[in-house]
Amino acid sequence: MFPWREIDTVLLDMDGTLLDLHFDNHFWVKLIPAVLSKERSITKQAATAWVEKCYRNVEGTLDWYCMDYWEQQLGLDILTLHKTLADRIQLRQDSLPFLYALQHAKKQRILVTNAHPKGLMLKLEHTDLGLGLDAMISSHETGYPKEEPLFWQHLFKQFNLNPSRCLFIDDNEAILAAAKLAGVGYQLGVANPDSQKPNKQFSDFPAIEDYHHLLDDLLSSTAS
Repeated sequence: MFPWREIDTVLLDMDGTLLDLHFDNHFWVKLIPAVLSKERSITKQAATAWVEKCYRNVEGTLDWYCMDYWEQQLGLDILTLHKTLADRIQLRQDSLPFLYALQHAKKQRILVTNAHPKGLMLKLEHTDLGLGLDAMISSHETGYPKEEPLFWQHLFKQFNLNPSRCLFIDDNEAILAAAKLAGVGYQLGVANPDSQKPNKQFSDFPAIEDYHHLLDDLLSSTAS
């Protein structure tokens, strides 16, 4: 699928790409409205409608991904609530085999996430994800989400990357498009970010359901 000899670095999203997105979807779509319904003595339908409106107002911005913003906006202890569901934080079953294969092929592996640093640390504590990475960056360190060109400029400079020799993997097609516009040479979508939901359809980028499909080509590129 990719000319691996022309790729030095693989940039990897976290939620839905390396981790099962089911945790985040359950947290923000189910748990938050349920907690608000109880605390404010309103129906779950009313709580859900209000929360969805709040989400839409900032979707695609850094606030959308910011725990501190949502703590203030919703009046909830977001991190503590995250911890109540920590047992649901799960790696995709194909993530570590792929990450270890990238290491064997001598590809740099950088986690590139919009996740808030507090959420990132929690997920690293509850999974072995950190064992498969060489470096990581949260968009909150740059002041721009991955949807913005300035995020990518910061990323390339911080890690001294040649973007044309990078592959970026994400479950969000709009962010894949932002990476391509910023000069990233190769993009790949993840069609099944949430193990409990139907597959997504990608219009403009190739997408896979299992990283094992990449391993033969990846490992043969180092053997030849």
